[in-house]
Amino acid sequence: MNDIDNISRPGPAASPRRRRGGAMEDAHEQLRAAMDQRILILDGGIGTRIQGLELNEDAYLGGAAMVRARATHGNHDVLNLTKPDEIRRIHDAYLAAGADFVSTNTFNANRISQADYDMEHEVYEINRAGARIARASANSAQGTDPNRKVFVAGVMGPTNRTASISGDVNDPGHRSVSFDELVDVYKEAAEGLLDGGADVLMVETVFDTLNAKAALFGIHELFEEFGFDVPIMISGTITDASGRTLSGQTPSAFWTSLRHAKPLIAGLNCALGAKQLRPHLQEFSRACETYVSVHPNAGLPDEFGLYTEGPEEMAGRIREFAQNGLVNIVGGCCGTTPDHVAALAEAVKDLPPRPLPD
Repeated sequence: MNDIDNISRPGPAASPRRRRGGAMEDAHEQLRAAMDQRILILDGGIGTRIQGLELNEDAYLGGAAMVRARATHGNHDVLNLTKPDEIRRIHDAYLAAGADFVSTNTFNANRISQADYDMEHEVYEINRAGARIARASANSAQGTDPNRKVFVAGVMGPTNRTASISGDVNDPGHRSVSFDELVDVYKEAAEGLLDGGADVLMVETVFDTLNAKAALFGIHELFEEFGFDVPIMISGTITDASGRTLSGQTPSAFWTSLRHAKPLIAGLNCALGAKQLRPHLQEFSRACETYVSVHPNAGLPDEFGLYTEGPEEMAGRIREFAQNGLVNIVGGCCGTTPDHVAALAEAVKDLPPRPLPD
């Protein structure tokens, strides 16, 4: 099987703006109905699963001339073009474990991050391919169970720039990226994800709220151009024991700054394990009036950079979140595996979702 050939390039007739508008609008009601009934399961880590494959340079270079000329080892997002079968197997494993969401392999699929690999001109294609791989995996899982609904979450990472903090200690006013630049960067990525079939756009691992504001502005501009919208999910990251994002906000302040965008789902992920994230999630859940998600790391990494919290230990902590009415969606981030997701699904299956506050 030729990995490159499997990602065909759809023409204008296949665009969701013409073909999937109604179905994408239905995602709002389908998601609400599902989250009102039970706690939904997000999948687990993608990047750490790819690292575990120990792919060589050739896997990243692939057979396409555009990739061979530019990509380098470690650019996981480009595997959507060069090794879609490997990415598909990761999605399939999470869905077999019981996930309700399959997240696209597009965390760094934006013009800023891809510039490190001289691949910024392929951002749209990487995002579209990532969403199409996830969509195919979701459709396959639904095909074996007509009562099952799987949502494709189009992942939009934070980029490697910050709009709020100076990168020059001698110039507090210096910024390595502008708000307008970030708007365009996120808008381009979102277009590829929607054209590939994403049901939800997930702005995740937000360490700088101004970056997230730019992402949301770009997404809403795109919705106006497309003539429809999809649910938005926002997930911030608390970077240390201080309980603040990198740009200095507490969980409740983070939510207050972004609630105007009316995301359907908001929550916290990454940086910390479930144990360390617990008090910050509680604060966030009390402040947030919409559905709340959490997908922590598998504990904190050890001195070798390995995540050592096992599935049962993590599932026990997440079950306590659910027992205290803090969550509507649970999943895993760095270091988590299909075994973690299966344990999470089992741990919360008999517990009610967090009720929305009045």
